[in-house]
Amino acid sequence: MAQPMKISVDAMGGDHGPSVILGGCELILARRPDIHFLLYGDEAKIAEVLKNLPRLSKSSTVIHCAVAIAMDDKPSQALRSGRGKSSMWRSVEAVKTGEASVAVSAGNTGALMAMSKFCLRTLAAIERPAIAALWPTMKGESVVLDVGATIGADAQQLVDFAVMGGAMARALFHLDKPTVGLLNIGVEEVKGLDEVRTAGAMLREANLPMIAYGGFVEGDDIGQGKVDVVVTEGFAGNIALKTAEGTAKQVGSYLRAAMSRTIMARIGYLFARSAFNRLREKLDPRKLNGGVFLGLNGIVIKSHGGTDAEGFASALDLAYDMVRNDLQAKIREGLEEYHRGRFGGLEPEQERMS
Repeated sequence: MAQPMKISVDAMGGDHGPSVILGGCELILARRPDIHFLLYGDEAKIAEVLKNLPRLSKSSTVIHCAVAIAMDDKPSQALRSGRGKSSMWRSVEAVKTGEASVAVSAGNTGALMAMSKFCLRTLAAIERPAIAALWPTMKGESVVLDVGATIGADAQQLVDFAVMGGAMARALFHLDKPTVGLLNIGVEEVKGLDEVRTAGAMLREANLPMIAYGGFVEGDDIGQGKVDVVVTEGFAGNIALKTAEGTAKQVGSYLRAAMSRTIMARIGYLFARSAFNRLREKLDPRKLNGGVFLGLNGIVIKSHGGTDAEGFASALDLAYDMVRNDLQAKIREGLEEYHRGRFGGLEPEQERMS
């Protein structure tokens, strides 16, 4: 029998604390029984919740941590107060030491990224990491990165994001050669920032065997699923993500208001209820909850802080898939292939010296 996958969890992260986090862990065990959780946090608070979660109680180990990182802590403050002793740090550290295969937290994004970079370090070929999110499209799902880690990425960093995003798409969608596009204000080669145009030229010239570069894509192309991977820098990516989430909520509110306005509308809703249920499920942000920190020496998943148990379970699902489909190996393979073609096989340290 295969060894259980060990997932370390920051049980104190998020807006709602252990009740939601542990509730999500309990839910995921129903479909992923081969998981063993390392739960980091206040032992007394965790034990209180575990009393009502028998399956999770049997499939988890609790590690007491007296310090919890607040959602409004600055990254520098979180590092000073929580390094080595907070539930967030300890959950990430478990990946570094090999005690866990992946860490999941719904806590403060800036603090989690700072701790992950400090604890795990970036891969040798990566200057700055990225956060990759899954995006619902007309054709299924796409990977979008960066959605908030690196503001103002240069051309080389955008190319690195393309390689890492392609690796994630291969791991998650089981594609041999996913299509990759650079987010821009137009599809014409003369449009956009210099860094974006330079990154496009670099990707065309590299002609990488593991991704198919599809040129520039515009904002409305993301939802259409024009490419499997959309690459941008963190400022634009985060705005796009938050705009999409807000638009989904807005559409949902409009539909609810329209369906309850008149008697005939309510009757019409009864006949079309199954279609509306499918639409609601498609727009449900909980189904695609979880951002993957790419470019580190280990896998860290960031869950939305305000999600519920079902949403946190989705983040755990993503963590499970990233480990089972060997995301780290695919990223390293992609980066090695790119640097072999660009520098004739030099190691990243040699590249910087040459």
